[in-house]
Amino acid sequence: MQVQIRKCNNIEEGSVEIREQTLNLKYAINGSGKTTIARAVLASIKERLGAEKNALSALTPFKHRQDASAKPEVNGTESIQSVRVFDEKYISEFVFQADELLKGSFDIFIRGEAYEQGMKEIDTHVATMQKALSEDKDIADLISDFNEISSSFGKETKSGIHGSSGLAKAFKDGNKVVNIPAGLEAYKSYIQHPENYKWIRWQLGGRDFLDIGSDCPYCTNDINGKHEAIKRVSEVYEPKAIENLNKIVSAFHRLNKYFSDDTKAKIAEFVECVDGYTTDQADFLREVKAQIDRLGDKFVKAQRLGFSSLKDVDKVINGLNEHKIDVSLFVHLNSENTKQKAGIVNAAIDKLLEQANQLHGMIKKQKQLIENLVREHSAGINGFLQNAGYMYRVSLVDDGTGQYRLKLVHSEVNGEIENAKAHLSYGERNAFALVLFMYDVLKENPDLVVLDDPISSFDKNKKYAIIDMLFRKGTGSLREKTVLLLTHDLEPIVDMVVHHSDRFKKPFATFLQNSNGMLSEKEIMRSDVKTFIGIVKENLAAESHQLNKLIYLRRRDEVMGEKGLVFQLISNVLHKRQAPQVIEGESTRDMTAQELQDGSNEVAAVIAGFDYQVLLGQVTNDQEMIELYKSTASNYEKLHLYRLIFDDKTDQIDSDVIQKFINEAFHIENDYIYQLNPRDFQTVPHFVIELCDRYVAALDQHTQHAGVA
Repeated sequence: MQVQIRKCNNIEEGSVEIREQTLNLKYAINGSGKTTIARAVLASIKERLGAEKNALSALTPFKHRQDASAKPEVNGTESIQSVRVFDEKYISEFVFQADELLKGSFDIFIRGEAYEQGMKEIDTHVATMQKALSEDKDIADLISDFNEISSSFGKETKSGIHGSSGLAKAFKDGNKVVNIPAGLEAYKSYIQHPENYKWIRWQLGGRDFLDIGSDCPYCTNDINGKHEAIKRVSEVYEPKAIENLNKIVSAFHRLNKYFSDDTKAKIAEFVECVDGYTTDQADFLREVKAQIDRLGDKFVKAQRLGFSSLKDVDKVINGLNEHKIDVSLFVHLNSENTKQKAGIVNAAIDKLLEQANQLHGMIKKQKQLIENLVREHSAGINGFLQNAGYMYRVSLVDDGTGQYRLKLVHSEVNGEIENAKAHLSYGERNAFALVLFMYDVLKENPDLVVLDDPISSFDKNKKYAIIDMLFRKGTGSLREKTVLLLTHDLEPIVDMVVHHSDRFKKPFATFLQNSNGMLSEKEIMRSDVKTFIGIVKENLAAESHQLNKLIYLRRRDEVMGEKGLVFQLISNVLHKRQAPQVIEGESTRDMTAQELQDGSNEVAAVIAGFDYQVLLGQVTNDQEMIELYKSTASNYEKLHLYRLIFDDKTDQIDSDVIQKFINEAFHIENDYIYQLNPRDFQTVPHFVIELCDRYVAALDQHTQHAGVA
């Protein structure tokens, strides 16, 4: 697909090609608009799909902000229905969660078609039991009431009932709803109303207005002599405590049919006590609670019976028997109603036991599937971590509910690392995030994947480990996906196109150039990736001015550490020395006639027709140098010609910082063995050449005026 971009940030107009099911490697120097391309593509898709209105407007260049007709445009992405972008937003939203490395790691790594099919087969076998339990409303109510009673006990204590619990607050001074204190009998119908706590809260709200006068703040009738009784209601009754009391009493009443006769009588005494409960009563209630919790847990586990509850037992038949309920072991709940509900569970278990061997086989198969997935994904990520030199590993851990979460572990310390984000360096976080993003993408399978300069901050070994992980041969990588990778780093191209073309599918690699907002791209072929020495040889043999060739020849000797006569002689030309000199350590002397002749002969063997005096005349002739500068097409060569022109004119440069920037910031980087030829690819930013052009134009004008004068 050909994507056209107009009026987006620093891109006035241009296009990039994205080939489907291919890694599209876009290499460009900083400032070319790589991030703008990524944002423009994403924004255009969001707008079209209705995910974000006017998403492209955020990319409007500043110079067009007042021009309503100059709107950002992106065309060519119409076939893309889904896109995933790796950026800081992805890292903050999905990676390094509080309880797992990657949000939704269970869905990404485990839950697939095979997993779902296996779970469906198991669920089909236990469906009869789950249906029987779900259709019995009494069992659902029983579990709910059990939970109501259990939660009213509050925090666990070694003895007694926790003082801040709902149960203690409601009954510590007795049941004041049943046993209304003397003097408040007139309020009986309100106090014993099912929604008494609402009345108490209403009554409490008017208390602050009682002392304003002798009239009732609600009905304005005379209440002389009744103030104390009215105030006492809110002193004896607290709305929240009464609300808790109502709920607890109601739950106990609903559960009466499940309690044994003795327990039922004891609970009735408790809920109607006048002066609060005794220590013995508290201990008795703790016993009841313990049995309620155990039996409730039995019913809940029966409702949820399935793979998660049976996967850890050696034999399914033993696991099923564990779910049976023996009511005789629950003395406080030993009633006919309890036996009836337990019988539903036990009957369903008996039916499952008839097909236990078949169910056992299904669960074993599902366990094996999960173990293989855990092993496969863990090995993939851990292999990358080891290759990249990181002292960490990951593990997919069952959280106890059948959900698996991706956890981080240090290679030299046992135990999971909590809050992984705080422990990892910036580079480690990005490396982890990139690999986890890959697995996320493989699960979601979007039409387009965008990686905006993801690896430039890593060292060489880690870069290759990441590229290998993302695009290696075989399944489990982004190899066959449509990927747009924007980078200012040539190394991925060198690795994938030159060194390890057998390990990677051939990428579609291009060089992006932004000249005054006009974006263009040029395909990078295998033959374009050359060694520095190869580039020098090619440029020395090309049709070019001798001064340009001298620059390449001098760079070659400098890189190779050969600073003999040839290097010295060329330096003398470039520094415009009438009498060539030789630098020996800390001292300098004039070059002898013989040295000049020998050096000239060596240079002429590479650059035909070399003549020191002729070239010296050219470099000292500003007008001739200006014309050569104007006629040169390569920005790299223009930059060096600029440096030659102004070598003796530093006083004409506005800023020492700018001069230093131009002189030192841009050159063929000999840190890298493989490079693109700067004569074919404009690797010097256009704004730098614009700066050089400005100074050359000023010098040209000055020179012409001086000639006229």
